[in-house]
Amino acid sequence: MLAVGIAAASVLAQSVSPAVRSELAPTGTLRAGINYNNPLVARRDATTGELRGTAVDLSRELAQRIGVPVELIPYDAAGRMSDAAKNGAWDVAFLAVDPARAQDIDFTAPYIELEGTYLVPAGSPLRRIDDIDRDGVRVAVTAKSAYDLFLTRELKHAQLVRVATTPESIDLMVAQKLDAVAAVRTALVAAAPRVLGAQVLSGHFMTIAHAAGVPRGRPAAAAFVRQFVEDVKASGFVAQALAHHGLKPDDAIVAPAAPVR
Repeated sequence: MLAVGIAAASVLAQSVSPAVRSELAPTGTLRAGINYNNPLVARRDATTGELRGTAVDLSRELAQRIGVPVELIPYDAAGRMSDAAKNGAWDVAFLAVDPARAQDIDFTAPYIELEGTYLVPAGSPLRRIDDIDRDGVRVAVTAKSAYDLFLTRELKHAQLVRVATTPESIDLMVAQKLDAVAAVRTALVAAAPRVLGAQVLSGHFMTIAHAAGVPRGRPAAAAFVRQFVEDVKASGFVAQALAHHGLKPDDAIVAPAAPVR
């Protein structure tokens, strides 16, 4: 993995202002919220509980740059993680940008972009993204996920059926004979073999921008993390992290640099 190196990290840490360190790691440890329900962000080993993924690499790099230890705080759904921003359960998290979440979270520019799409069961007459929004169509979705928030605003006819995680969405589709599951393309492609004949639809209903976020009310931390995200995009760190975890351009791409203000 690309990293700044121990000596360079030491220099960077020494240059971090007390305000940044006190806001970004108020307990003396950088507490990083990790959503392992999204394989583009992180995965959790079912046996050991170990967390791996791009968000984990970024969290460790950020902690190194400010000269503090990191604590990875696992969440099985992005909605639960975003809700935890209200009570200061974490100091930084990597999750999809959404206006509803921005009420409690100060987001950076995106570091990656990915697709939200649908999985349909074998023999489904729903073949295109535009086929989904029809009367009588029921779609399983992870509650408070970026795609739930988006589809809640956009769908006019189809009904959303909310569960806690993407695997539960797949199970519910089978058990209740739902018409589709909405999720991140990579998660659906990985889950499709569980359902004989299931198909992941081509195209997407949204492009999901993932960014770093800090709880609102920490301006120095927010500014530092914004610059950190631009640095790791420009240096190639994000691209190398994606490749290291087996993610291809069809899964996620490095977001472009933020416009200069």
